[in-house]
Amino acid sequence: MSSAASGVEAEPFKLALCQLKVTEDKEGNIANAVEAVKEAASNGAAVVVLPEMWNCPYSNDSFPKYAEVLDSGDSPSTKALAELAKDLSIYIIGGSIPERLKDRLYNTCCVFSPEGEVVAKYRKCHLFDIDIPGKITFKESDTLTGGDALTVVDTRYGKFGIGICYDMRFPEMAMIYANRGVQMIVYPGAFNMVTGPVHWQLLQQARAVDNQLYVASCSPARDETASYTAWGHSQVIGPFAEVVASTEEKPGIVYADIDLKEVQERRQNMPLSKQRRADLYDLMDCRNSVGFKF
Repeated sequence: MSSAASGVEAEPFKLALCQLKVTEDKEGNIANAVEAVKEAASNGAAVVVLPEMWNCPYSNDSFPKYAEVLDSGDSPSTKALAELAKDLSIYIIGGSIPERLKDRLYNTCCVFSPEGEVVAKYRKCHLFDIDIPGKITFKESDTLTGGDALTVVDTRYGKFGIGICYDMRFPEMAMIYANRGVQMIVYPGAFNMVTGPVHWQLLQQARAVDNQLYVASCSPARDETASYTAWGHSQVIGPFAEVVASTEEKPGIVYADIDLKEVQERRQNMPLSKQRRADLYDLMDCRNSVGFKF
C-alpha cells in the first residue's frame, strides 16, 4: 500500500512532462519517448507524463492503424513503458495511445508503477467532436468509443486523477475527482491552434482553482506540417491557479517540484468544501456509494 493510501503524509516529488515530437514512425516515436523518460528520470523526476497519442499522429486515419491490444502482452508501447518504469523505479503516466478492444477503439492512458505494473487504466470519456466553421472540424467519435469510468491512482506521493484533453472542459469530472480525494489531475492533451491559445491555460487554471488541486497537462510538440497541429505549451498549474512550470511549442521536458501538502493548506485557508450550499445545489457521484461531500 502506498504511503498516501495508508494515511502517512506523502513526500514531495519532481514531476516531468515530456512534450514529444510525434511522427508517422511508430518505432521512432516509442524510441523517442523512451529516451525522454530516461532523461527526465536522470534529472530526478519520480513521476513522468507523456502526451496524448504519443505513438501516432492525431488523426482518425491513424487511430485504427496504430491501435494496440493493451492486455495481450504484445503491445509494444505499453511493454516499453512498463520495462522503463521498473528499470528507473518511477511512475509513468503514459499519455495516451489508441487501444483496440474487440471491435472498438479507445483513447487510453495506462499508469505504470515503479515495479513496472499497470496500476491504472483510463479511457477518454468525453470525445472530441467539434465543428467551428472555417477553423476546425474533428470527430473522434468517427473512430473512437468513449470510456465509462473515472480513474483515481493511489501513489506513494498522493492521489492522482486522470483525464485526457477534451475531458478538461467538463468541470463536473474534476469536482468528482476532488471529492474522491484527488490532489492532482493529469491531462495528457492535444489542444489545437484554434482552441489552444484561448482555452488551454484558462481551463487548467479553472479546474485547479475551483477544486484547489494541481493540474498537469502534457501536449505533443507542435508540427506545422501535420494534418492536426497541436498547440503545445505543456504546463503545471498549482492549487491557487498559479503557473508552476510551462514550456512553449517545441519538443522539451517541463519539470516541477510538487508538494501536495499545499493542496491541504489551500483547502484549509479557503474551506470551499464546507461552504458549498448543498441545500441549493448538489452533484451526484454515480459510481461512488459514499456520496458527494461538497
